[in-house]
Amino acid sequence: MPAIAKNNDVITVIIIFAVEPERQQELIDTIIEFLETTVKHQPGFVSSSIHKSIDGVRVMNYAQWKTQQDYQAFINNSEVQAQGAKLSQFQIHEAHVYEVVVSLPDDAELKITKGGKIHLAEFRVKPENQMRLVELEREYLPLGLQNPGLLSGNFHRSLDGVHNVNYGQWRSFEDFEELLKDPKYKPLSEYWQGLAENQFHLYEVVYTQPAD
Repeated sequence: MPAIAKNNDVITVIIIFAVEPERQQELIDTIIEFLETTVKHQPGFVSSSIHKSIDGVRVMNYAQWKTQQDYQAFINNSEVQAQGAKLSQFQIHEAHVYEVVVSLPDDAELKITKGGKIHLAEFRVKPENQMRLVELEREYLPLGLQNPGLLSGNFHRSLDGVHNVNYGQWRSFEDFEELLKDPKYKPLSEYWQGLAENQFHLYEVVYTQPAD
């Protein structure tokens, strides 16, 4: 079963597609077909977890590879990519290689399971501001964890310096809505201002694939 690699023993690749709601399931099915027929058999593949946004406009693949070299070999393999040609009809919103920089609480269950409720906050940032953003993420995450519905917060930074995400695992989306309403959590919607552009979507895990 896939799990967040808080110690970065593998690399994390997050690919987010933008999609029309009426084609969301088609995109999910296309990704799964490519994973099962081709991707999972590639050297260095560790896992893939497919998420659908509850508003219908995003699909996320949270993937793991043993090394960045393995991933690069995969994306540079023209034969493999030809087998995934059907995906080219869909728009990629963001795609980066990440490392986990903050993961709390220390004893959190980090397994990624079908049906999991995920809040993914995205931060577009300039490289010179990325590590300052990481410092603030580390500082403010304990405030979010005062909400008992937040099972874990997991900040990732892209290795190219331009993107951070928080992969938050929640007990329910209702718990997340309570965080938005409670005034004591207001600093969580402000700490990144002046450093990054922010947006978020709520996702459900719909498929997981470990390596063979």
